[in-house]
Amino acid sequence: MKEVLLIGIGPGDPAQVTYQAVTALRRASVLFIMDKGPDKQDLLHLRKRILERYRPEGGYRLVQMPDPTREGNPADYVGAVRDWHRERATVYATLIEQHIAAGECGAFLLWGEPTLYDSTLRILTRVQEQGVRLQVHVIPGISSVQVLAARHRIALNRIGEPLLILPGRQLAGVDRIDNVVVMLDGQCAFATLNDPALTIYWGAYLGTEDELLVAGPLEAVKARILELRAGARLRKGWIMDTYLLRRETAGETC
Repeated sequence: MKEVLLIGIGPGDPAQVTYQAVTALRRASVLFIMDKGPDKQDLLHLRKRILERYRPEGGYRLVQMPDPTREGNPADYVGAVRDWHRERATVYATLIEQHIAAGECGAFLLWGEPTLYDSTLRILTRVQEQGVRLQVHVIPGISSVQVLAARHRIALNRIGEPLLILPGRQLAGVDRIDNVVVMLDGQCAFATLNDPALTIYWGAYLGTEDELLVAGPLEAVKARILELRAGARLRKGWIMDTYLLRRETAGETC
């Protein structure tokens, strides 16, 4: 039986890697890293910085996996993602069979928290369905959502009120925005909103040296966010950002 660890390594700061994650890193013989192409080499370098800090002695094999391109019908988002996961599962199954010997432990280094907007757990379920015998363990990590709240010094939840977390493509379908965290918003859905009661707490590259933060009334700061976001993406070739939209109420207690 081969053992695979899904290790949450936080959003980029090596100091935000937990003790449990460090222990898991030191157990693994093989470390898998997804290579997302030349435009996102920063993501690869950040992972290597974490390894240099917590496994300076080496003693592991590093396997860089090419990430299949997500294609398919743009109108069928769910179908396109399922096809993409199927392709990834084929790649993962092959690499696990090739690089992890029986009785060895392999690990995937995953941004943030492995159970929040990360597909590796689902993909490894597909790998197991293909007949690859795996024992999978999940090591939780600090998510960009937690870092966002910490940087802005706000509590995510409010008394007696739910917190909604959703991808940017679903923001337009929310009837009333009270307390919503938005992730994976490549189209900047917040910019289409015109509600003077909303405040936005935005962050990009959270936990890294390039971290960007903006907070304020949405109507007043959304142009600034769009400008910062466009400039950062042009410089780096990629961007990771998330934000909280909150309807402020008089005399609220967080």
